[in-house]
Amino acid sequence: MRIAVCYDDKTGEVFGHFGETQFFKLYEVDDDTKEITASEVKGTEGYSHTALIGLLSYYGADLLLSGGMGGHARDLLDKAGIRYFPGVSGNADEQVAAYLAGNLQYDMDATCPHHEHHHGHGEDGCCGHHH
Repeated sequence: MRIAVCYDDKTGEVFGHFGETQFFKLYEVDDDTKEITASEVKGTEGYSHTALIGLLSYYGADLLLSGGMGGHARDLLDKAGIRYFPGVSGNADEQVAAYLAGNLQYDMDATCPHHEHHHGHGEDGCCGHHH
């Protein structure tokens, strides 16, 4: 399995907005042991939204951990067959470990303030700080 995380390369944390992420950190996970066997950081080449989904498919991502994410990105991820967990925050490595352990904290309602179709999620909805 390959897990992709929207990644802030300066802090090592999950990046707060899928459509503006500059990096993905990709984790290769052994399906039997659920152990991380490798990881690498890849730039997004300045792509956004639709092109990012293609990039994730190209990288072979099975699932995505992200901060805020709009409805259009969710629809495209569904069509690409990539599972996603928005509203994730904190250290990327720790969040992947939490997912593998079955105790990832995420918020399926986490979106970004400029996506008008989601109201009432707070000013920091883009950053996924709902825990």
